[in-house]
Amino acid sequence: MIRLGVNIDHVATLRNARGGIHPDPVGAARLAIEAGADGITAHLREDRRHINDDDMARLQALCLELGKPLNFEMAAVDDMAEIALATKPHAVCLVPEKREERTTEGGLDAAGLHNQITPIARALSENGSRVSLFIEAVPHQITASEACGAQVVEFHTGAYAHALDAGDADKAEALLSAMRKGAKQADALGLEVHFGHGLTFDNVTPVAAISEAKELNIGHFIIGEAITMGLKPAIQEMRRLISESRIVPK
Repeated sequence: MIRLGVNIDHVATLRNARGGIHPDPVGAARLAIEAGADGITAHLREDRRHINDDDMARLQALCLELGKPLNFEMAAVDDMAEIALATKPHAVCLVPEKREERTTEGGLDAAGLHNQITPIARALSENGSRVSLFIEAVPHQITASEACGAQVVEFHTGAYAHALDAGDADKAEALLSAMRKGAKQADALGLEVHFGHGLTFDNVTPVAAISEAKELNIGHFIIGEAITMGLKPAIQEMRRLISESRIVPK
């Protein structure tokens, strides 16, 4: 069964818009797990624009309590690595990060940043965390991820989602084809394959249907839908769509 990781960053975004402690991303994480999420994802950005250090510590405590994995997203820099080493999450996903971006805009340059990523990946792995690299589905980045010591690659699905939003079906299909090929390459290298960014009820099925996919990480859309339909129903509907993508018609 393909896993669903729910990213709760934007619960913290809403909290931080007014300050204070409400809504609590840890409370949202508990609800997400009760609704069927297989794990929790949170990105501790260097500028702390949403999730903060206390959130991450409490999320790890919650995930340990409930027996679910925490996926700690972070930039591939020493300061963040120290926090991840102290937190000891189940997984750490290294992502590109720019202060001026609104959200993550693309994949990590695993090939160009090999010397920076490799010692961080090694330290995290030796500390007991599974290391993932958030990359584009292009052959040299997949090969570089394996060379850096990652156990997982998470393919950036944002461009695919944007193409569909823009009505460019041909571009979306070309990107989907690249992700299918990338998934086969990664699997052949022994890398577990995940996908994430921009996935919605409308576009998730073709991605979830990729046979090598083991996990999807979805956040912004689910948190947005929670405003109108509730967090649990939004997660349950996403879970249904993901599960049904693997049903082969008779």
